[in-house]
Order: sequence, then C-alpha cells, then structure tokens
Amino acid sequence: MHRSAKRLAGLLTCAAVPMLLVAGCSGSDGKSSGDSTPSGSSSAAGTSPSPTVAAAKFKKLPNPCTAFSKGTLDKLLPKVKDAAGQQGKSTDPTARGACSWTSSDDQGVDGTQFRWLDVAFQRYDSDPALGTGEKRATDFYTQQINAAKGTQGAKKVATVATAGTGDAATAVTYDIAKEGNDFKNTTIVARTANIVVTVNYNGAGMAGADDPNGNDLLKAAQAATKEAVAAAAKANQG
Repeated sequence: MHRSAKRLAGLLTCAAVPMLLVAGCSGSDGKSSGDSTPSGSSSAAGTSPSPTVAAAKFKKLPNPCTAFSKGTLDKLLPKVKDAAGQQGKSTDPTARGACSWTSSDDQGVDGTQFRWLDVAFQRYDSDPALGTGEKRATDFYTQQINAAKGTQGAKKVATVATAGTGDAATAVTYDIAKEGNDFKNTTIVARTANIVVTVNYNGAGMAGADDPNGNDLLKAAQAATKEAVAAAAKANQG
C-alpha cells in the first residue's frame, strides 16, 4: 500500500474510537495523536479545598433568668431578694448569658441563712480554624472545672461526678471564708453539645446561725443544673 494510504488508514482507525479514549490512540508513525498530559495534573489540581467542620447543634441560648422554675428558686432561695434575678450584661446574648439571685433568711436570735445562686451559659459555633462547636465547648468545660478547683482560698476541695446531666457534668465542692463567714460552695459545670452551663450555689450561716449542710447544697445544685441544661435544649426546639 502507498505510504500516504497507510497513514490515512491509521487516522481513520483512531477516529472510530470513543472520544474519551482518543488520547490513547497512535498514528501510523507511532506518535500520540492526543494530549499526553496525565489526568488530574491540570492547573486546578494545585487548588486546595476549603476546610469544613460539622455545624454546631445549638444556635440559641435561653434567657438565663428563666432557666429555673419558681419551685426550684423557692427551694434553693427560701427568702429570695428578687425572684426575677439580676441578669448579667452580654455583648452577644446568643453566645453568652448569666443571671444571679440572693436570699437572706433572717431567723431572729438563731441568725441568718444566706444563699447565693447563679447560672451562666456559654455557646460555641463551629469554626474551620478553631474546630467544631462541640470541641470548643469541651475545651471550655475543662477550663471551668479547673478554675473552680483552683479557687483562691478554697479548702476541702472535692470533685463529684454528676450523671444524667447533658453530655458531661462535674461538680466541684469546697469551703471558703468570706468576710468572717464560712461558706459552703458548689460549682457544677455541664456540657450539652456546644453549650456549657455553669451553676454556682453557696450558702453560709451568719450571725450565729448554723452552717448549711454541704451535701444538701450539692444535691440542690445538681437538680438545678439539670433544669438549666434542659432549658438550653428547649430554647433550640423548633
């Protein structure tokens, strides 16, 4: 066969192959008739995809001053000064909020029973540079526990596991002297998904009153913390 006819036959054979395989065809002269660039080695291959993290579960926080029921406030604060509570200032109520209450039960010659209760909520969003909201909340949860255990002047510090409260919860109890009075204090830190709830509950017997029972304060604080965790979940329903 004439040389030009042979070359034409080779080209016709290549053209009959499906388009995705054209790059693999060779002409009669043995050279590739398509692009020899390996798949995936284009300029786009050097572009790294943007990092992503799972979205945070909770987007809202409850009003901290409504985190506890009236019954809970009555139990923990027999003579509460203001049942509405004192709300803390926050530059971003969707990320953090706090409320506190005080109670002073004057028992005449038997002295006065003082109680303090506060609750704080901290919520974390997911951030590609910092991690998921849950991881960030877990880190803060650990920091809060360590801060409670390291309270200046605290004595008889003990850590108590608190089951059935969010994804994790720990109570820290200790005694501390303030202004000549001996206070029994309980701090409970709980995490539910990307929200951390911190409850402080303390009491003291003043003017000759007996000191409160620390175990009673602990149990009351544990029940209150479960209620606050439930309030966080409820705020995100719907």
